[in-house]
Amino acid sequence: MKTVDDLLTAVLDGELGPDPAELTATSVFWIHHGTRLAGGNVTYLNQYVLTRVGASFGGCAFEAGEIDPEICKDASGSPLATLLREAPRPLAMAALDAYLAATRPHRDAEDAEPVTLPAGPPEVRAVARDTAIAGLLDIPQGAKVALIGVVNPLVAAIRERGGEPLPCDFNLRTTQWGDPVSRNMHEVLDAADAVVATGMTLSNGTFDTILARCRERDVPLIVYAQSGSAVARAFLGAGVTALSAEPFPFSQFSAEPTALYRYRATPREKGGS
Repeated sequence: MKTVDDLLTAVLDGELGPDPAELTATSVFWIHHGTRLAGGNVTYLNQYVLTRVGASFGGCAFEAGEIDPEICKDASGSPLATLLREAPRPLAMAALDAYLAATRPHRDAEDAEPVTLPAGPPEVRAVARDTAIAGLLDIPQGAKVALIGVVNPLVAAIRERGGEPLPCDFNLRTTQWGDPVSRNMHEVLDAADAVVATGMTLSNGTFDTILARCRERDVPLIVYAQSGSAVARAFLGAGVTALSAEPFPFSQFSAEPTALYRYRATPREKGGS
């Protein structure tokens, strides 16, 4: 698979599991969520649309105003294939994520490394999560790391591993420490020795561009995904070097121990296409 559309076509053609026309999106729901971590100066505002298929959930974040909560009433109970073909992109990605998670749950994947995030307040759980993500970086001291989709604890975790963050985000102008945040994705992709990108790039359509550029430059691509974690997994070894997959319910919605799953491409896979 070279693009997300390639993956979508393969699913619709029944190449990766059961026919999605025979599966039902039992529940479609929408979450608007705000967080400001203690000591921080940024309020993170996130919107998610989520789809349930059987025992699995798929989720995708989206920009404010991109879709309306009313979509949940219209989409719940739809054949999954209908959402994959006709829904707005965030909902289509949530449906694709749910399908891939249903056919191969993260908890059952032999190549997944479960990481338990500790019980506690958001600050503790966010640091644990972002430390786990940064642990997927295999970089020399001083390496430039493009961070596409900025969360401040991850900026700190990259620095702690000796990396120099190159933050890029559509909504933030500076990090908690005053680092300028670029809006030019191509600028940071061209300068980076490694790339860390959020799963939300699946929603805004930039994932394919990031994937292609990292392949062209032969630089590692680490994806940290609440959005589309099973979708991003499909590209492991085909441009994606490593993945932190966090299925729903996401860490910020619980104070109890929850799991994320880390994947790494094998040496043989790293040359895949």
